[in-house]
Amino acid sequence: MIYESNEPLSDSDHLLSVLAINDVPFRATVLVGGVEFLADLSGALFWERERLLVVSDLHLEKGSSFAMRGVLLPPYDTVATLGRLAAVVARFDPRTVIALGDSFHDSQAHERLSAPDREALSAMQARRDWIWISGNHDPALPSDLGGVVAEEVAMGEIVFRHEPTGAFGEIAGHLHPKARVSTRGRSIERRCFASDGARMVMPAFGAYAGGLSIRDRAFAKIFSADFTAHVLGYAHMHAIAASRCC
Repeated sequence: MIYESNEPLSDSDHLLSVLAINDVPFRATVLVGGVEFLADLSGALFWERERLLVVSDLHLEKGSSFAMRGVLLPPYDTVATLGRLAAVVARFDPRTVIALGDSFHDSQAHERLSAPDREALSAMQARRDWIWISGNHDPALPSDLGGVVAEEVAMGEIVFRHEPTGAFGEIAGHLHPKARVSTRGRSIERRCFASDGARMVMPAFGAYAGGLSIRDRAFAKIFSADFTAHVLGYAHMHAIAASRCC
């Protein structure tokens, strides 16, 4: 363990730190394909050199989608997700934002956005480029959302797409990685960035987005060797070898 802050750790951060290779407050430097990124505690990724912010799997209007099928959830997920996203955008002030697919939970979700939510989204898009990557939940995004729609975006050796293929330099989403660790008779489960230095799968950003264990075989198809879970703690990022998760 390496502590890089004198701030006290929360109970959850203490538990995660027991197995961590490294602990850093708020954000961690992560290499993907030889390029340095900042993995933020919010679940966003920032490429400082390009002033590029990436978020994945917002799943906006998931609550209303479930309600249409008779499953009633508190209808505040879109407000909560956009609020967190606005805070991240304000903090990093990116030149470009990439939403890495499944930004909307279904093909009609954008039509259910409230007027205030649309205004909040427009405010974030002002004076910057905004790219919507199409996902399996939202394969045909409309043109009236602001920004542009793309299947994938390549910038040098780095490629941004929704579904991971395992290619070198790939940053993808779709799988909603989460890590579960057990130690000292306790266990904890958190969202995480999954990366082996050559490629990365990002955590879901949406308030109602679930998660898939990084020990699932879906990740073995992407990472040929042991990889690292950069786990989102309460106030610290924890780098934990995937093999130490359960």
